Amino acid sequence: MTKLYSRRLFLSAASAAAMTLPISARANAPARSLRPVSRDDDLLLELQASAEELIADARLDGDVSFVVARADTGEVLEAHDADLGLPPASVAKALTAGYALAHLGAEYRFTTRVLATGELIDGVVQGDLILAGSGDPTLDTDGLATLAQGLAAAGVTGVTGALKIWGGALPYVRGIDPLQPDHVGYNPSVSGLNLNYNRVHFEWHRAGSNYSVSMDARSAKHRPSVRMASMVVEPRSTPIYTYSDVSGQDSWTVARNALGDSGARWLPVRKPELYAGEVFQSLVRAQGIAVGEPQVIQALPEVVNQLASLDSAPLRDILYDMLKWSTNLTAEVVGMTATAQRTGRVPKNLEESAQVLNTWAADSLGVTTLALTDHSGLGERSRVKSKDMMSALIALNKQDALKPLLKSFGMRDARGRPMDNHPIKVHAKTGTLNFVSGLAGFADLPDGTELVFAIFVANLDRRATLSVAQRERPEGGASWNRRAKILQQKLIERWGVVYAA
Repeated sequence: MTKLYSRRLFLSAASAAAMTLPISARANAPARSLRPVSRDDDLLLELQASAEELIADARLDGDVSFVVARADTGEVLEAHDADLGLPPASVAKALTAGYALAHLGAEYRFTTRVLATGELIDGVVQGDLILAGSGDPTLDTDGLATLAQGLAAAGVTGVTGALKIWGGALPYVRGIDPLQPDHVGYNPSVSGLNLNYNRVHFEWHRAGSNYSVSMDARSAKHRPSVRMASMVVEPRSTPIYTYSDVSGQDSWTVARNALGDSGARWLPVRKPELYAGEVFQSLVRAQGIAVGEPQVIQALPEVVNQLASLDSAPLRDILYDMLKWSTNLTAEVVGMTATAQRTGRVPKNLEESAQVLNTWAADSLGVTTLALTDHSGLGERSRVKSKDMMSALIALNKQDALKPLLKSFGMRDARGRPMDNHPIKVHAKTGTLNFVSGLAGFADLPDGTELVFAIFVANLDRRATLSVAQRERPEGGASWNRRAKILQQKLIERWGVVYAA
């Protein structure tokens, strides 16, 4: 029997959401209820519009696919176009997290090393000094400073050979999604050596009739300038940014008319090994160690000696932050690292790695139609069915590893204000692209019922009309996304009333 739980607490939240609906919608009971309704529940249930009414009221002019089930038994309680494959956006990161945990383990750490091709004699390395990455997506300038300090502590004062940089632990990817604008920081390059999420900090200040600009690799304690990325202010209105590869450098221009008195933003780095090499060179020299210009190499020499190393935080913590902040670089790195562990070889590219994840999902989770093309969900060609996402979450939940890493999803009232005391507690992964919105995870009801759900919404026809330049802030995109998120919350609130044990 449907149970009316925490009546005073929940009724105000449910009625607030319901009062935003048309009067005709408020008067109807749910279109589908799997259990008989008790007499005391009639009022609250009448406030719940059917799923079809909620979808129509959202005015998304696209496709909606959802499914909700009991997490303990897998019993499907309600579904709408659950067999329709839609782009998952960043919801894909929840699958990537499960994949990485399965193959690397929660305690896995990435290690960045400083190697030498010869012995250390009287403080001088007899050979080359090599900065070698293992893919660490969280390595920042402060971390490189720690490595430089480690060299000094080891007694290094100079190098007879060159400073070489190796990022071959993972394949180089110029940008996660080639259809994104050049300047968006969430679409950086990917490598086996990544620094500051492969972003460079661009800052500008008006200086009389001109601008002073800087490009640096700042972190909490250090902000060394870089030479491999340059910026020129040009007298134009559009485009705001242009990018070109000039003599192996990241060469940017920015429209003067788009700049105010001052400001800053992070721009993507397309040459991550050179970026890390220049920063490391600066930090090593700051320790009084003489080194030359960085040289990117494609292979490690066979005979090396380790002089210093730096471990990342455990994978569990990295994944928690990835799911919280939705960092695309992290997803691609941990996904490809897991593929290398599963197959015994480094994947050629993101799509090949994602195909291995799809195979794992079929073999280990029983999900046979997953079609990811990357690990972050940034690319629009990935397709996931809501029923498959729900099944994957149920399988991963049995391992008791993913749910604790998922971010708490705050419920909001009819005015969009956070409701800290809302009786439904949701832990989920959100996903957003232009005219694409996803939400999948778990909803804990006050009576102890645990629901698992997946909701995907997309207007692919509208998305297809966007030019690359329009993709950062398309007209109507923010309002569409807001309506999609309202729909997702209303569906969760509906399920919380109708399907309590």
